[in-house]
Amino acid sequence: MTNIIRIIASSIILLWSFSAKAEFQYGIGGLFGQVSTDGTETEGTAADTSDRSKSFEELFVGADLFVEFISDSYTIGLSYVPFDVELGSGSRTDNNGDDPAENDDGTRTASADLTDFYTLYANIPFGGGGMYTLLGYHFATVETAETLNESSYGNVDVEGYQIGIGSRSGNIKYELSYSDFENIKINSTGGGTNSVSADADTVQFRVSYGF
Repeated sequence: MTNIIRIIASSIILLWSFSAKAEFQYGIGGLFGQVSTDGTETEGTAADTSDRSKSFEELFVGADLFVEFISDSYTIGLSYVPFDVELGSGSRTDNNGDDPAENDDGTRTASADLTDFYTLYANIPFGGGGMYTLLGYHFATVETAETLNESSYGNVDVEGYQIGIGSRSGNIKYELSYSDFENIKINSTGGGTNSVSADADTVQFRVSYGF
């Protein structure tokens, strides 16, 4: 994913260099929103082939850093969120019998975070008064942490899209947007054949200031 981000950033700088009327800006944004996640764990053992589903809703507050190329007819930018967004966490205790060696007993915990969160976006003006349509494409990594008896889950790169509306007033922008990430599936390693599938989306309000 690092190579993709480098290509995107180079493209933005190249576009800016070819436009005499363009303005190059960098800045910081404040974020507030909610992430909703639906997840299902599928057991793949001989003793248990069941599915367990759970939904999470997490509020988040944070910030992002951005650079953008601004022309009279559009804006193209790249933002980076330097913190993790929690997608959900939970635990369960299995107690199927008196002998843990023969039964899949124990307490399991799991959590997932969205990290290395980049967004390539475009602002397309409409109507006047600084209003614009927001279109974005996300690149991120889902990092998992869990305590399981024998197996573990890894990390996976995900992509998603963003749509919204915004308003620019001088160096300040206000945005309301919706983001939907692709469905992911992670298979366990190290002893089990379990798998986890999940789908996440977010609604967020953002205020940014450019220098």
